[in-house]
Amino acid sequence: MSRFRLDGKRALVTGANTGIGRAIALGLAEAGAHVLAAGRSSCADTVAQIERDGGTGEAVKLDLADPAAAAGRVDGFGPLDILVNNAGIIRRADSVDYTEADWDDVIDVNLKAVFLMCQAFARGVLARGQGGRIVNIASLLSFQGGIRVPAYTAAKHGVAGLTRILANEWAAKGINVNAVAPGYIATNNTEALRDDPKRSAEILARIPAGRWGDPADIAGAVTFLCSPAANYVTGAVLNVDGGWLAR
Repeated sequence: MSRFRLDGKRALVTGANTGIGRAIALGLAEAGAHVLAAGRSSCADTVAQIERDGGTGEAVKLDLADPAAAAGRVDGFGPLDILVNNAGIIRRADSVDYTEADWDDVIDVNLKAVFLMCQAFARGVLARGQGGRIVNIASLLSFQGGIRVPAYTAAKHGVAGLTRILANEWAAKGINVNAVAPGYIATNNTEALRDDPKRSAEILARIPAGRWGDPADIAGAVTFLCSPAANYVTGAVLNVDGGWLAR
């Protein structure tokens, strides 16, 4: 069997209804995993596409705005081999005007929920005495400051650090924990940027690859990290950014 295959594995992907999460779910299924596509909105379309492509999956309703409640449901999904923490939200405002409510909402979904989901997943894996894979979706703002997104930047810095500490604690127990940091990807979240000719040109001018990323670019990196080919990779934050950070 190819070291890049995931046959017989069961994967939970959060935020799988659209964009990067949907692409990750499709990519894992293409590699042979049975995918639980989870989201606050329905993931039925994602699962339908998985099945049209010859894979298997199921849609799961999961609202990470209540991190503890979401993590508390992980055991009910049955044995899992892979967890991809992709779901996230963003709120924009000047830092002097940023509200406590927006701060709490973003940190809850983008950081607290990531930790609690990792914790719940690891407890199940360790109880069964088997290995597992976690991939957290970080960001270029795990390395840079950005503007007008203080909670998002803080959370994504936190995701990178959390990935490393969990890798340190769990590597010897058979759980690899890594992260993927997407660059500028063509999704609904970046539609406004792409529709702004000046801003889009500025962004493209800095990307050595000369194009916006495709969600499938992220799916490929995540699938690799979940596969046997990445057995000795843990604690890594893999930039998939067309060279943005190298510029």
